[in-house]
Parts: sequence; structure tokens; C-alpha cells
Amino acid sequence: MDVVCLDLEGVLVPEIWITFAEHTGIEELKRTTRDEPDYDKLMQYRINILNEHGLGLKEIQEVIEGIDPLDGAKEFLEKLKEITQVIIISDTFTQFAKPLMKKLGYPTLFCNSLEVAEDGKILSHKMRCEKSKLSTVKALQSVGFETIAAGDSYNDIDMILASKAGFLFRTTDQLKKDYPQYEAFEDYDSFFEAIKKELDK
Repeated sequence: MDVVCLDLEGVLVPEIWITFAEHTGIEELKRTTRDEPDYDKLMQYRINILNEHGLGLKEIQEVIEGIDPLDGAKEFLEKLKEITQVIIISDTFTQFAKPLMKKLGYPTLFCNSLEVAEDGKILSHKMRCEKSKLSTVKALQSVGFETIAAGDSYNDIDMILASKAGFLFRTTDQLKKDYPQYEAFEDYDSFFEAIKKELDK
């Protein structure tokens, strides 16, 4: 049996931190895993900037409420769920994801969590497990599933490399250059057909 493992931000919904950066005008918050592969380092950087500006979970959640899935993402996901099992494996947080999952039709999501003070200040991030995307794919494989993985950033590469097939979606030119063995897609129709072709093998 196959399971398709998808990244969330950049693949199905806009990048939350970039949207928040645009909303607040804080350019430094536009830095993502496309720029900094070390997620722990990236999150500490983000938390420090939030603290400097006196921003917390409430302000981020207010912006997230206004974020819609990328055009065609919900339809793509629904079509994919008709032919296979789908799990979204993301480095985002439960405190961010809820409104986005509602708009996507409540797909299965594996993500992380935040430690938040009573006043809403974000204190730290708690990863679900070490190398969560790779660990999840390997765990699925250990109980008899074959995985097909796709993402747009450096933190997706481990799960793509470990899967029987993998794809890049709306990624950077640098990632395409670094991993030329993986097909890269810009639209959901061709992306869906490529996944379906792998499932039919």
C-alpha cells in the first residue's frame, strides 16, 4: 500500500511566515527553510525577532485566519485522497494549522507544537521527533507502506530521498539544480498525473 507524504507550506498553502512578514513589514521574517535548512536555528531566529517586536501567538493566528489555500490545492488534495492515502508532514505547529486544515477539508496532518506563555509570548518550539519528516516516512515504511513524497524546501529532501518516488513542487531554481533527479512541477494537474503514474506502477 502507498502513502503520499506532502509538505504543507509552499505546496498547499502560502508560506505562513512570509505572509506574516508582509503583514507586519518585518522583512527578516521572510527567511524560510529554503534559505536556512537548520530548522531549530531558523525557529530561534524567528522567536527572537517576534520578542524584539513584542509580537506573539495571537498576532500570528489573526494573520493565519486570513490565509487561503493556494489556488487549486483543495481540489488537488481531494482528487488525490480518492486514489490513495495522503499525509501532510509539516514543520508548522498545531497552534498555526487548525484554520488551514479546515479550509483544506481536514486532511491528516503530522506537525509540531509551540510552547506559549499565558500572555501569548512564544517561548520555544517543540519538534514532534528528531528529523520529523524523515522519521515519519521511515516509520510508515517499517509497517509496510511505500511512500511517495513531495515538497518545496531543503527540509523536505530527506523524506523525498528516502521514498520510492519523490517530486519537487514550486521550488527554487537552486533546489532544482541541487536535485536534478527529481521532477519539479508548477501546476497541480501535472503534479497529480505524475503521482498517479507512480501509484499505478
